[in-house]
Amino acid sequence: MDLKMVKPRIYENLLLDHFRNHRQMAFLSGPRQVGKTTLCKALMTKATHATYLNWDIPKDRTAILGGTSAIAEQAGLNELRAGQTFVGLDELHKFEGWKNMLKGLFDAYGEHTQILVTGSGNLETFRSGGESLMGRYLPYRMHPLSVAELNGPHLQGELIRPPEKPEVWEELLELGGFPEPLFKGDKAFHRRWSKLRSQQLVHEDVRSLTDIKELDRLEVLAELVRQQSGQLMNFSSLSRDLKVSPDTVIRWLATLRSLFYCFEVPPWHKNIARALRKQPKYYLWDWSIVRDSGARNENLVASALLKATHTWTDLGLGDFGLHFIRDKEQNEVDFLVTRDDAPWFLVEVKTSKGRLAPGLLRYHEALGTLHAFQVTFEMDYVDRSAFDGNKPIIVPAKTFLSQLV
Repeated sequence: MDLKMVKPRIYENLLLDHFRNHRQMAFLSGPRQVGKTTLCKALMTKATHATYLNWDIPKDRTAILGGTSAIAEQAGLNELRAGQTFVGLDELHKFEGWKNMLKGLFDAYGEHTQILVTGSGNLETFRSGGESLMGRYLPYRMHPLSVAELNGPHLQGELIRPPEKPEVWEELLELGGFPEPLFKGDKAFHRRWSKLRSQQLVHEDVRSLTDIKELDRLEVLAELVRQQSGQLMNFSSLSRDLKVSPDTVIRWLATLRSLFYCFEVPPWHKNIARALRKQPKYYLWDWSIVRDSGARNENLVASALLKATHTWTDLGLGDFGLHFIRDKEQNEVDFLVTRDDAPWFLVEVKTSKGRLAPGLLRYHEALGTLHAFQVTFEMDYVDRSAFDGNKPIIVPAKTFLSQLV
């Protein structure tokens, strides 16, 4: 695959389907530089009439501050037109009155206007205060590129795709799934890009969206999360390292999650004797900056599973969740995917091939999961579905990841 040949994202068809079938606004949240603006502009080319406004662009900010009437005038919403008009509003959550403005815009013009709202902050987190948007939007979450999406940008009718040999593998492991560094294919550029992205997140996004003043300590916390990817998160230990209270650590971690620096995987404890109940594990949205290769492999799988559970849930296919299992006797499994609050399949991540992990066997039987996978990176692709059987099985990472989203 030529990495310079940029394919459409799965989210393009997902949002086109949304506007064909639903009257609500679409809220698309995702990390900085994951491709939201590019996607918005791609959707504009599909519309007869389209307007794009970005809060970070001064002239667009003036129109947004002018409220519903100013946006309607710029987008021509008061004119008689054939077909629908598309309005893309980027980084709108940085505007304090964004909810009130959107409510007015949707109530006045939503019947004949496709409205897409995008943001690099979690729009679910920053929606508090102001008018209620209940019933006026449907949320979607945009993720970095994955093995499955690079194989084909179309969502299948079923939850699980047929297996397909990955077109991109080593580059995805080393450069991550963010489009620009991946398609550029340059390790030096990737290092500079990753460092700048982390700095911008702390010193620009956190400053503009929160009242946190201790940005230097927050930056240290972000570095500690990177170093501890996939490990149990000890809030008390972090509070001692940072010289702040555990409650402050928890609040700062929530901020890093809301800005898509990291995500939390909670423990699953239902029907498990002596299970851990409180300590979560943390992973990064950009697995490529995890230096240890084993931890990076685990983070890549965590990211792929999170993308799958988010997308399946956003499409209304069920309520999917991502957890891990660990008990006080140190029996553990890296991941448990749940479907409608019931265990569905287990995943243990290994770099090299070996015997099935005892924890995988133990909890497959104890929880009655439909599948149990030992996902192995140092195995060649096998052209057979990993989901064919129900017994615990060792599977190539290339096969397993190609079947997700």
